[in-house]
Amino acid sequence: MNTRTGRLCIFGEVLFDRFPDGKRVLGGAPFNVAWHLQAFGQAPYFVSRVGADPEGESIRNAMRDWGMDLAGLQTDSTHPTGRVDVSITAGEPSYDIVHPCAYDAIAPPASAPDCRLLYHGSLALRSPVSRSALQHLLACHPETVFVDVNLRPPWWRQEDVLAMLDTADWVKLNGDELQKLAALDGSPERSAAEFLERHGLKGLVLTHGAGGAEVLTASGGRSSVTPDAEVEVVDTVGAGDAFASVVILGLIQDWPTPLMLERAQAFASRLVANRGATLHDPALYRPFIDDWRLTA
Repeated sequence: MNTRTGRLCIFGEVLFDRFPDGKRVLGGAPFNVAWHLQAFGQAPYFVSRVGADPEGESIRNAMRDWGMDLAGLQTDSTHPTGRVDVSITAGEPSYDIVHPCAYDAIAPPASAPDCRLLYHGSLALRSPVSRSALQHLLACHPETVFVDVNLRPPWWRQEDVLAMLDTADWVKLNGDELQKLAALDGSPERSAAEFLERHGLKGLVLTHGAGGAEVLTASGGRSSVTPDAEVEVVDTVGAGDAFASVVILGLIQDWPTPLMLERAQAFASRLVANRGATLHDPALYRPFIDDWRLTA
């Protein structure tokens, strides 16, 4: 049994995707990861900020109903809750990530817990205010820092993201993001290995969409997984967040890397069989909790 102490700390954006028909969908990669970890019985400490508006209250209610800790969720009296306006042109979606918003003004938590693992993305770091809050958490020296790269033009700068990677132990990104950040010659396999070494990482999770994912480790290990071809795909939104949540479980539960990948892919495949980036029925998590013998 894993006996290490401390909380799983999740830092970053929570927002609503708003569609032309008026539909809104709750999300944001860090929020989605925290949502899944809560369902898996891990009680994450989620650090973000919402507006003093109906959307912010909806987020608080959703977290409360899901049993999540609200202590790290701040309220901003000036900025609105995060929003992404989705438009559809010739059947193709485009995204306007509204700026500024509440998650651009995250303050250092007044009483943050000891973080066993700190997960964060890159979108909320577009703001120097939120970057400063993250630095406050990093200064507490979490045992593991997991960075989930999420490059959304125009809200990222190469130098900021590369500096962020130098604080990480584990990084998750896709092939396109690796190509943009690595600036390395050679095959994708060689580029990934050199990227891991350049940033002093313990592990690199490289996702390939329908092609699955692979993990490279500092010890020279390399494992890969591919989705089951028979999985019915309804909605791929949030699949990467589902995958990341189980990788985090694997890290804190000390699962062997091939097993961690297999389980992450299994849960991501379960998610894409449903519409939406999160699951709202706790019973859908129960088979995984039982099969994996999860401990808090």
